[in-house]
Amino acid sequence: MYDIIIVGAGPAGLTACIYACIARKKVLVLEKEVYGGQIVNANKVKNYPGFEEISGYDYATKLYTQAKSLGPEIKFEEVIDIYDKGDLKEVKTSKSNYIGKSVIIATGSKNRKLGLSNEDKLLGKGISYCATCDGTFYKNKVVAITGGGNSAIDDALYLSNIAEKLYLIYRQKDFRIESINLDKLKKKDNVEFILDTNIIDIKGEDKLESITIKNNETNEEKELKVDGLFIAIGHIPVSDMCNNIVKTNETGYIIADEDCQTNVDGIFVAGDIRVKEIRQLTTACSDGTVAALNACKYLAKK
Repeated sequence: MYDIIIVGAGPAGLTACIYACIARKKVLVLEKEVYGGQIVNANKVKNYPGFEEISGYDYATKLYTQAKSLGPEIKFEEVIDIYDKGDLKEVKTSKSNYIGKSVIIATGSKNRKLGLSNEDKLLGKGISYCATCDGTFYKNKVVAITGGGNSAIDDALYLSNIAEKLYLIYRQKDFRIESINLDKLKKKDNVEFILDTNIIDIKGEDKLESITIKNNETNEEKELKVDGLFIAIGHIPVSDMCNNIVKTNETGYIIADEDCQTNVDGIFVAGDIRVKEIRQLTTACSDGTVAALNACKYLAKK
């Protein structure tokens, strides 16, 4: 019997673990892959308070080591389902079933990928899914960004103030959004719009060297020499295991207020899996703190 079962060992889940353990709760952390979440793939982190610069792997390892030292049980098992049994919750994994008095879901989201060869190989070596995380490494360099939603446009404007040259590549002929930032981008001298075009190849051995693009109408192919490629085509929430129990929005993100309480009493959510506007390392840790403390309050009332 556990006081709190935490699903996910990224920054949100491990922060929740730290606060729950300090509150002397019996904690189980379940993670299907490796600890650290997406931040592990970040070559360098420069926007987390307290660290002038640290690699994503080193940050994740420090966080994991700190959490583990406080005495939780941590098991690397995939969570398949979560059941609400009133005052108790049952978490089913690929290996076993666990019973807890409360649950914190911190499974995060995963980047939507282009699905091209070299995409994974060159991640952190010229390819990034986070402009605000990695943009500063491309000061006065040539970069490309692909995507056409609000997030892509916001990221493009951010990058245009850093890079010498920015290619904005979008698969449609026109943008389907109204954005002040899009209007600002169109006035930038260092921004080139490449529309009705897809990226079909990524080239490079130890680092990104170029991308190949193809116009959808003419089938013309062209190679662009770039130092960086930012992929901003959306995220996919990792919420399959809990869609049957907690409320999600139309895209699968879990609905909760700032207290991180879901619609189910005793089930909380933290990190990128939660419906919110800003998803950063700092906000994930903030959610983990809030979810853990509110889970402790919930247990105290029970």
